[in-house]
Amino acid sequence: MSFSSRIFLIHLVGYLFLHTVICNGDQDTFPKRAVVNARDAVPAEYVAKPYYPTPNGGWIPDWQTSYAKASAVVRNMTLAEKGPCVGNTGSALRFGIPNLCLQDSALGVDLTDGNTAFPAGITTGATWDKSLMYQRGAAIGAEDRGKGVNINLGPTIGPIGRKPRAGRIWESFGADPVLQAMAASQHIQGLQAQGVIATAKHLIGNEQEQSRGGPFETPLSANIDDRTLHELYLWPFAEAIRAGAGAVMTSYNMVNGSAAHANSYLINGILKDELGFQGFVMCDWLSQDSGVATALAGLDMAMPGDTEPIPLLGLSYWASELSTSILNGSVPLTRLNDMVTRIVAAWYQLGQDSGFPLPNFSSWTNDTTGPLYPGALLSPIGVVNQHVNVQADHANISREIARDSITLLKNTNNTLPLSKNVSLSVFGTDQAKNPNGINSCSSRACDEGTLGMGWGSGTANYPYMDDPITAIKSIVGGAVSYNSDTFPSGITAAGDDVAIVFINADSGEGSNTVENNPGDRTASNLYAWHNGDTLVKDAAAAFSTVIVVAHTVGPILPENWIDLPSVKAVLLAHLPGQEAGSSLTDILFGDYSPSGHLPYSIPKAESDYPTSVGLKTTLIGQVQDTFSEGLYIDYRYLNKNGTAPRYPFGFGLSYTTFAFSNASITSVTPLTFTPPARASKGTTPSYSTAIPPASEVAYPANLTRIWRYLYPYLDDPYSISATGTYPYPEGYSTTPQPDPPAGGGLGGNDALWDVMYTVSATITNTGKTAGKAVAQLYLQYPTSTAYDTPIIQLRDFEKTDTLSPGASQTVRLSLTRKDVSVWDVVSQNWIVPEVNGAYAAWIGESSGELGLVCWTDGRGCLQNQTSPVVT
Repeated sequence: MSFSSRIFLIHLVGYLFLHTVICNGDQDTFPKRAVVNARDAVPAEYVAKPYYPTPNGGWIPDWQTSYAKASAVVRNMTLAEKGPCVGNTGSALRFGIPNLCLQDSALGVDLTDGNTAFPAGITTGATWDKSLMYQRGAAIGAEDRGKGVNINLGPTIGPIGRKPRAGRIWESFGADPVLQAMAASQHIQGLQAQGVIATAKHLIGNEQEQSRGGPFETPLSANIDDRTLHELYLWPFAEAIRAGAGAVMTSYNMVNGSAAHANSYLINGILKDELGFQGFVMCDWLSQDSGVATALAGLDMAMPGDTEPIPLLGLSYWASELSTSILNGSVPLTRLNDMVTRIVAAWYQLGQDSGFPLPNFSSWTNDTTGPLYPGALLSPIGVVNQHVNVQADHANISREIARDSITLLKNTNNTLPLSKNVSLSVFGTDQAKNPNGINSCSSRACDEGTLGMGWGSGTANYPYMDDPITAIKSIVGGAVSYNSDTFPSGITAAGDDVAIVFINADSGEGSNTVENNPGDRTASNLYAWHNGDTLVKDAAAAFSTVIVVAHTVGPILPENWIDLPSVKAVLLAHLPGQEAGSSLTDILFGDYSPSGHLPYSIPKAESDYPTSVGLKTTLIGQVQDTFSEGLYIDYRYLNKNGTAPRYPFGFGLSYTTFAFSNASITSVTPLTFTPPARASKGTTPSYSTAIPPASEVAYPANLTRIWRYLYPYLDDPYSISATGTYPYPEGYSTTPQPDPPAGGGLGGNDALWDVMYTVSATITNTGKTAGKAVAQLYLQYPTSTAYDTPIIQLRDFEKTDTLSPGASQTVRLSLTRKDVSVWDVVSQNWIVPEVNGAYAAWIGESSGELGLVCWTDGRGCLQNQTSPVVT
């Protein structure tokens, strides 16, 4: 490969790894970022071991065609340029590769107009509907494509919900690895079917916002043991890779003492080798804290490219510094080649080489015209927003998700559904849209009006807000609205008068503090905001029938009012996005039966959870957040300790009833202690390793420099030579590692997805109202196993179609090899702990309603059994 071709790689990476200054990013070794507090030592058993070198991509059959195309381009690349999105790469126009646009968010195209504000991830998880999960991903992908977004920064699958008060759990799908994984897989498949690259984030341990790291703060260290990492936090990422995700974003925090974006064991060893990830790895915005070390650790794209603590000065750990590192030999050319090839291969893999539109919007202004180079100090003005409307009919899928997520927690005496002739009074500011404007708070960083999403980068502008009170009044014209969080004095309610009380609980990204909540919920803990509990109690004192509607980012404690006789019904409406009103009235007035189920548990007290899942902060030093509870979060911990929740994981009532019958279990593949041997790696692209001439990275004479933009060029590249004395990270080596036994395919050994058992059951609507049921399968390991396992663990689920009264449907659930395995830290492989053991597949409508069990040892399926957990 010629030097001019090779230098193009440097330039392209310079731009691929550097965002236009209008973006955001992360760092670790060139000019070293100042650290205010030193990094503390992590517990010895949690230290991350080094894993070098970075495995080259291209050895997975499903990606080989894309890698062949990419390598043909990479051999002859030229210079890149900048773009208009929240993150941008350079271009290689003579190869038809434009600048790539990276854009939030996981619930819609952010910072633009003409888009849909979809329900949040946690809302989607509450549907327990794989079809809706796919359709939501497809609709978001269609809108991304319509706006010219190449890379969507979603889905969010970390945090998983280890900490109920964590700020961003609403972006994810639920507090269980399987629910999270299946939702992510469906989302990615739907989104990437539109040709948009999905980004699975945040890898890994980003379970709170406080102390996650910033310009003047040492990031906390999430200390996770190997088995817990694999069986809990890594599980959704493995499924995301299995689904074909083209990108992965690392988290702000450290993992076992090493920054996630510079953690060679995490990126090189687990992600790229064991899980066979073929796409590219980017850091979260402005988290990169070094240059050479991050490149060697496997980082492929630095976002947005600038350095901390002061971005927008044209400084970067990569850009020209990356060119320097190639010339002086500190970063092998093979690493640079693999970075670029991975990015270009993902572009080909998603078919973006044919008919993919360019960006037609600006993240930085709503005006039609504006600066063409928004990161520059001075810029020419031109058209930056074409105001393309990409909503299509996506309001329909948004309304369906919002409606089918609504979770009925209480319904005394069938209070719901309401008559359309009801005498109705409505209380709480959450009933109506933000009076200051639905998008008046940047990144939704306020709790004013109906709560449709949390705050931070995981949001989108509302095109409109279908608020509850408007929808209610369209049905009950005489409904009286009290748009206040203080119960008015002097109200006298008749015996048949009904009160609906709206309450909420908000949270978001740590970049904003809202009402003294720094991302995480700290001010009101797990209780309702704005004295919502008092409002409910006051209404309950005045009315004999009170219905509570809660919009919330996660678990909310109802203990202060749930047992009041007047509180007849409770609906958890989660975060519905723009379709908050009609989706709710569909349920309130009985047009549809509620079919949502909790994607987390609701305990009776926060103290029911282990202290290790509390928020961790410190004024001095570094936070050591050790995941000492291991596998036991949410319902797993409650079950282990015999603690009955207020409402169990997976819980949700309906206006009808369902019966499970005719269950059967079938053995499909014989169990073996370990999976069949992994597939060997295929070939990967090869390039010349000769360091290119310095002249190729000299600033071109005809280039007009734009101040604060990032370039790969150098003023004096001729002074740079390879010295061979670079202080490499401990354990650095250029000798490839042995193939991990647990690897071999996308997400791991392909045999892990072999189906071991299928379970089927007939679900019959035994009530008087049409409705949907959710069948949930929880696995119980044999009691004789030597491994400590949770009493039950979710392994599959399926939602029925709408069943008329008396109608039935057969659902089929499966258990894969991985489902019945545990991670063995000694052999570094998945093993079946009891090949001939009796595994129990419990089936029911929640983790607390399990009476049907199917055994793998030949006993078949039994009904009306005692639940294995306290309810």
